[in-house]
Amino acid sequence: MAFRAQALLTALGLLAGAAAPAGAQQRPPFVLSTEPLRTSVAWFNSLDQETVVNLVPNAGAADWLAEQVPLFECPDSALQQTYYYRWWTFRKHLKQTPDGYVFTEFITPMKHAGAHNTISSALGHHLNEGRWLHDSQFIDQYTRFWLFADARRPAPKLHAFSSWLPDAVYGLYLVQNKPQLVQELLPALHADYKLWEKERMLPNGMFWQYDVKDAMEESISGGRKVKNVRPTINSYMYGNAKALTAMARLTKNDSLARKYAAKAKQLRTDVQRVLWDEKAAFFKVQYEKGGLCEAREELGYIPWYFNLPADKAKYAKQWEQLTDEQGFRAPWGLTTAERRAPGFRTHGSGHGCEWDGAVWPYATTQTLKGLANLLTSYKHHDGMSKQVYYDELRKYALSHQKNGVPYLGEYQDEKNGEWLKGDNPRSSYYNHSGFADLIITGLVGLKPRPDNVVEIVPLVPAGQWDYFCLDQVRYHGRLLTVLWDKTGQKYGKGPGLRVFADGQQIGHAAQLTRLTAKLPG
Repeated sequence: MAFRAQALLTALGLLAGAAAPAGAQQRPPFVLSTEPLRTSVAWFNSLDQETVVNLVPNAGAADWLAEQVPLFECPDSALQQTYYYRWWTFRKHLKQTPDGYVFTEFITPMKHAGAHNTISSALGHHLNEGRWLHDSQFIDQYTRFWLFADARRPAPKLHAFSSWLPDAVYGLYLVQNKPQLVQELLPALHADYKLWEKERMLPNGMFWQYDVKDAMEESISGGRKVKNVRPTINSYMYGNAKALTAMARLTKNDSLARKYAAKAKQLRTDVQRVLWDEKAAFFKVQYEKGGLCEAREELGYIPWYFNLPADKAKYAKQWEQLTDEQGFRAPWGLTTAERRAPGFRTHGSGHGCEWDGAVWPYATTQTLKGLANLLTSYKHHDGMSKQVYYDELRKYALSHQKNGVPYLGEYQDEKNGEWLKGDNPRSSYYNHSGFADLIITGLVGLKPRPDNVVEIVPLVPAGQWDYFCLDQVRYHGRLLTVLWDKTGQKYGKGPGLRVFADGQQIGHAAQLTRLTAKLPG
């Protein structure tokens, strides 16, 4: 990867002195200027043919993003530029429709899409990214579209793919702190969960799914017509039940809270009992015919996305496969199946998707979020560290390229980074994963909470960086700034880790460590 990565970083470095466009508007800075964002956007625009234009054209992208997204600076140009590139591509997918604002997955029209070219497979990723936009109407209307407008159509598309929608809606609340939205959406979310139970729940209380309906077709374990019990949908439904419990408590619906708390407890027990392979030390797919899949697959890390596994050494042992080159570690990213598996990269299909080993940003996002949870919420890490998270996140950032310039596609060869859809236009700007949320909640470590406490658990390794800053983060109605300045000379706010709300310092730590601070009353 080094030769391509170096070409990209060299090109990015040439932009450092470029000026912001004449007449550009800048929000009043607290620490960071919007100029680096605008410089990056100007470069991205120059590379783009813009064959599809939705709500915000390239010409307006810099101004729109300067008003909408948190600013980020760090010494690593790959991470910083990819952060802005992902916001630039995310904006491309925002559409205004008669049903409100929506985000698309493919930039080109797709036959299997629903109204306005919408597809639900990456809905959870969309909400986790979009919750950080300053204007909440975009993601709020998109959420309402799926729960109300789509439901009114003759053939609703929400259940075309597995979903962690309630979990993502509660995550939206944790950032926005808008209980009225939860009150509005909760009945529809409750009805949606019951519909999943009707469609996919087995008599034993667990859920089955086709791999294609998990958006993971041609997997080693799955099949388009095979009703397997998968860690995917069962983890999603556990996360959804937990979220519905929290939202029911928020709205003081005690009976509903008790109902979903019981569902979550039972699913957690069942996943650990049924899908855990003691010999392989891994969560696996259970076949419809019985027995567990012979191979380990990356989807086995999804339970940690929702903090499902108990904090025990035997479960943490699974993570040693992440850094094993016969497991999931590869030169270009994390593979979707273990590399030692006899079926690795053998399921390439005429349908054009393979989840039997190729690198998928969708899965990388899930795994890295699970790893962040492991490192911040669990005592048992089994060799995992901040350095592992940083290295894999950086590898993910560097993978956003083709021919030495920024690119985001569907899936990649694990050895050389070749985008396996080639130059197919449908693959460009593929909005099927996340990145900004991994920087905000993972690397910088802002952990959204329901109370008025700001919690920071940075995953930047000690000694890795002398500085970083995440600025103008819209959170609970405030604008937060989180910065690390080893010497205090970079930002002039003093040395150490500091948190500000609306420009007022509310927390400080001398080292990169867990930090909590109360928002002003």
